[in-house]
Amino acid sequence: MRKSTMRKTAGRILAGAVLGGAVLAGAMPAQAQEKLTVWFNKGFYPAEDVALNAVIDRFKQKTGVTVELSLFGVEDIITKAVSAVEAKTPPDVAFGWTFDFRTAGKWAYEGKLEDLSDVITPNKDKFLAGVLDTAFLQGPGGKRAYYGMPIYQQTMHANYWKDMVEEAGFKETDIPKDWKGYWSFWCDKVQPGLRAKGKRVYGIGHPSSVEASDTFYSFLSYVNAYNAMPVDKDGKLLITDPKIKAGMVAALKDYTDIVVKGCTPPGSLSWKDVDNNVAFHNKTTPMTHNATISLPGKHMDDMMNAKEQKDRDQAKTNYYDLIRTTNWPAKPDGQALPNLVSIKLAVAFADAPNKKRAKEFLAFLAQSENLIPYTEGSLGRWFPVTKEAAERPFWQEDQHRKNVYQQFVKQPTVPFPFVYNYKFTTVNAENVWGRAMSRVVQDKVSPEQAVDEMFARIKQLVEG
Repeated sequence: MRKSTMRKTAGRILAGAVLGGAVLAGAMPAQAQEKLTVWFNKGFYPAEDVALNAVIDRFKQKTGVTVELSLFGVEDIITKAVSAVEAKTPPDVAFGWTFDFRTAGKWAYEGKLEDLSDVITPNKDKFLAGVLDTAFLQGPGGKRAYYGMPIYQQTMHANYWKDMVEEAGFKETDIPKDWKGYWSFWCDKVQPGLRAKGKRVYGIGHPSSVEASDTFYSFLSYVNAYNAMPVDKDGKLLITDPKIKAGMVAALKDYTDIVVKGCTPPGSLSWKDVDNNVAFHNKTTPMTHNATISLPGKHMDDMMNAKEQKDRDQAKTNYYDLIRTTNWPAKPDGQALPNLVSIKLAVAFADAPNKKRAKEFLAFLAQSENLIPYTEGSLGRWFPVTKEAAERPFWQEDQHRKNVYQQFVKQPTVPFPFVYNYKFTTVNAENVWGRAMSRVVQDKVSPEQAVDEMFARIKQLVEG
């Protein structure tokens, strides 16, 4: 794409500064009133936004560029970014928590994103295994390149209340490690044990709605457990493979059985993404599976920021003594379940007015002294994308973070289907998974019929 030796050299100079903690090479003083427009997802905790603002300030001081930063909620940044891209008036840089799930692949394929390969390629060995897969997207004509800058990542965890397990009459060591036994423990032992004590609780916080992204993350973890991902690494659909269909049917049956038998709050059929957290914090559910450790993280935040000392003390007890973060059980075949990982991407837009500074800013953000405080500001909600950041003492400070570290660094990880075929972002956006659940739970069709309908719709969305 670069036609002169001069441009290639400039790219190497820029890339050499990424992630190394050094002063960004090649940064030139800004011309009068030069501006960079940056849109970011608003942080879950105040410390994230504080860290981001510090990066912005340092970049301004370094370059003299005026940075106009706007922070948006999860849905707002998607809506506004999609509209701006279609109108050809995008910001220079944007970062959204669901870009990877919903828009980045499509934008790259349609030529809407700037190629960041000259920034990322020279630093590939600095990233953790698997991280760059999500950023290596198909551009126009199907040629792959790095169209996103990995910022941090997430995977699925299981959180439970130790005291609720004990109140139900069990010890933590009673929790099974096998697939069927694990889910049965919460539904058939802990739930009735607590109800016998007069508690109106449900065994599992189990997102099952069309509205929640938690639904497809959790369900695809079941699909992963049954080796039933419906696309291969070349992006080819596998929905005609009898083994894939059988695995998908088994995953859907297992997932919806928990709803049908009343082991999750009835409201989970209409939950938004926050509602499984609310149920857990209210102790309506003793266990919830969640794609970050925001469940214990909320109590860490309360421990630092609650107004009353008694509330800070209770939050400390909750975080360190009562809440546990663990892995999911082994797959039904007894093998270890690889962690299904989502990489959060920042992008620069092809139609942006200041693409040069956009790439410069992303390179600056990716330096360790900038990205590490931003990631750690999330209190463990997001895990780093670089080897250096993952080995920080921060990730060994308590059992929640230690478990997350083990999942990302010591255990196998796998990407989502949309990494191999960007049209699965549309499948996720429509949440065909949640719609199949609704067919089974509310319309009383068989899992086999629901999967047939799901596969027909996937075929339309991917090949139509």
